[in-house]
Amino acid sequence: MQKEVESFIKTGISGFDNLIDRGIPQGSSVLVEGGPGSGKTIFCLTLARHMCEQGKKVLYMSFEEPEYRLRNHLETFGTDVEKFEKKKLLFVKRFNALDIARSVEALLSEAKKELLIDVQPVLIPQDLQPDIVLIDSLSSISSAFSGEESRFRIYMEQLFRYLESHNITSFLIRETANPTHVGHSFVEKGEAVSFLSDGIIVLYNVFHKDGNRRRALEILKMRGTEIDRKIVECDILKKKGIIIYPNKVLRGDYILT
Repeated sequence: MQKEVESFIKTGISGFDNLIDRGIPQGSSVLVEGGPGSGKTIFCLTLARHMCEQGKKVLYMSFEEPEYRLRNHLETFGTDVEKFEKKKLLFVKRFNALDIARSVEALLSEAKKELLIDVQPVLIPQDLQPDIVLIDSLSSISSAFSGEESRFRIYMEQLFRYLESHNITSFLIRETANPTHVGHSFVEKGEAVSFLSDGIIVLYNVFHKDGNRRRALEILKMRGTEIDRKIVECDILKKKGIIIYPNKVLRGDYILT
């Protein structure tokens, strides 16, 4: 029996791919997490542009900002939105997280509370077969399941399973109050999402004791490939989006938020 050859994705984001040996394994589900204003959405918008330039079909799902604002952001960071939409490579759509929560409850009730639901009609539009899905954000979906953590967990398990079975590479934004893995105490509803994901990319706001404020990025984990385990500086530039400086390791006296 011939062994299936695994494919890898190069993001095209300046400097980012230098931090990963072969790239992101195709079909992976990757969390993009960080605090407010750390650059999570800009990272995903920059990624969307480069994926479209590679001929990948991208679905950007927003649970917060309206479509027109995201299109404006994309254009600000150098994306020819109209061209990619005409080529049916880019789809920007806003969803209502409360509608999803209600739909999940209805499906579970219909299935007599069995843990078997079909996420396709609940989240991924049936008429699309995307290569890349970007979800902004898991935090909004989680909030919609207020008081129903088990429902949120069931939904996320089904979502990850669906994405994997269709070999869709996904990037899911999650806002965290503090970078939990560097010693802060913070528990988020649905924390099992971290264990379900194949990769975690963390974006930081960095406060230096000398008063300077910078941005930084770390690939915390990525199953199926080697990664550089270091925190490096990054920046957001007009017409370019986010750029990573793989050789500028964060140094000095600083605080990560």
